Amino acid sequence: MNTPLLSNYVSGQWQAGTGAGTVLRDPVLGTELVRVDATGLHIPAAFRFARQQGSGALQALTYAERAALLAQCQKVLQANRDAYYDIALANSGTVKNDSAVDIDGGLFTLGQYARWGEALGGARALRDGDAVKLGKEPVFQSQHLRTPRPGLALFINAFNFPAWGLWEKAAPALLSGMAVVVKPATATAWLTQRMVQDVVEAGILPPGALSVICGSSAGLLDALQPFDVLSFTGSAETAAVIRSHSAVTRHGVRTNIEADSLNSALLLPDAAPGSPAFDLLVREVVKEMTVKSGQKCTAIRRIFVPEPVFGAAAEAISARLAKVSVGNPRNEGVRMGSLVSREQLDNVQQGLRQLAGAAAVLYDGRGQPLVDADPAIAACQQPVLLGTMNADTAQAVHDVEVFGPVATLVTYRNVEHAHQLVQRGLGSLAVSLYGDDAAALARSTLALAPFHGRLHVVTPEAAQAHTGHGNVMPMSLHGGPGRAGGGEELGGLRALDFYHQRSAVQASPAVLDALGL
Repeated sequence: MNTPLLSNYVSGQWQAGTGAGTVLRDPVLGTELVRVDATGLHIPAAFRFARQQGSGALQALTYAERAALLAQCQKVLQANRDAYYDIALANSGTVKNDSAVDIDGGLFTLGQYARWGEALGGARALRDGDAVKLGKEPVFQSQHLRTPRPGLALFINAFNFPAWGLWEKAAPALLSGMAVVVKPATATAWLTQRMVQDVVEAGILPPGALSVICGSSAGLLDALQPFDVLSFTGSAETAAVIRSHSAVTRHGVRTNIEADSLNSALLLPDAAPGSPAFDLLVREVVKEMTVKSGQKCTAIRRIFVPEPVFGAAAEAISARLAKVSVGNPRNEGVRMGSLVSREQLDNVQQGLRQLAGAAAVLYDGRGQPLVDADPAIAACQQPVLLGTMNADTAQAVHDVEVFGPVATLVTYRNVEHAHQLVQRGLGSLAVSLYGDDAAALARSTLALAPFHGRLHVVTPEAAQAHTGHGNVMPMSLHGGPGRAGGGEELGGLRALDFYHQRSAVQASPAVLDALGL
């Protein structure tokens, strides 16, 4: 085959798979780009190398020294940034602004952890709280500490963020002293592989500290051992398979899951049509529906408004959606590119059919022609807004997530009813609240907090400062309870907890002081 075959990097070597490989295609033009394959790799040996050589070398360094390595990685990646945009355009079908969410977001997160790590200084373990005496006299005390786990960190990532999905996990893992093995989603593995290649060729990290496996994930979980950690981002169905694997059930491999969720936006009753808060909600909903063609795990899927506001909200959102041009991202007039593949297009259309049984179509962009793209080839999906004024019985609205430019407008009778409807999502990554009454917003925040990993509260005074419903900032927690997977990532230095073992040391003050924490 003439299509280039990307190599995997394991055991400190570039290794090509021995199979024919899977072809990655341009989702707009349908042309072949590269192939990926992991057939024939000796996974157990690769994992041993990562643990012994990669984690061993990293853990010989201090936090500040590891942070310096992250800063060097960021510089190398920044220097190759233009190439990453070219790959994203070809392999993900995204317009430049959408590629920036992934690429620049990843570089920003990496740099942030480099700065945080530098502040940790020359330690090799972290104090967790203060020492407390275990008796009347302070001669025997308990001190909790966190030490890096001696295994490796395996990341099985989703297709929608091949850059950010790597670095938002790898940054805290490497800072913690754990070697990273990343298995990117096959459809968009090229960008992840290229970034790893650039870092490896720069010779920044110790051998085995960063590995990439492109292609099938078969055998990866079988090679995990008790002190390894596993982070998965993807479907709830695959997450269930992972949770039942013997590596988790028998060996107790620490696992973090980020799965599907139905994220919401809630307009409080004080935000009448035409008010600043109302306009902020409309603007953010359209942004979340269209950035990366709605292929974000944090995107708004359900929009809750008071019953009297339904018509005005539908009209305002539809008017903005009508201005969104969809098609080939190489055309400067295109605002929204394609989905990642024709397979994903089929999934979106199937989900739309399910939702159509529970909600009416309020705006249907499918009537608009694509710009500079052939609908028989391109994986382009125009935005669709659905709506229902009877969400109590429209169960599909609370069950079906369409991973594309699709959202449903839902009415509520009062704030308590709104809370109940939001909670029917059974746990989400994010909810955003819009209004101008601080006390009312605070009450809704506390009512919805147990059901969400992040609450994004937007008032008119924060209009120019808020970071966006769907933007995952490294300072804030990313993850969510229930349906969202029950996982936690980022949140500043909280992210390091996943890669450390917390232990209680019971000893004299002299021994505790000698730990050097």
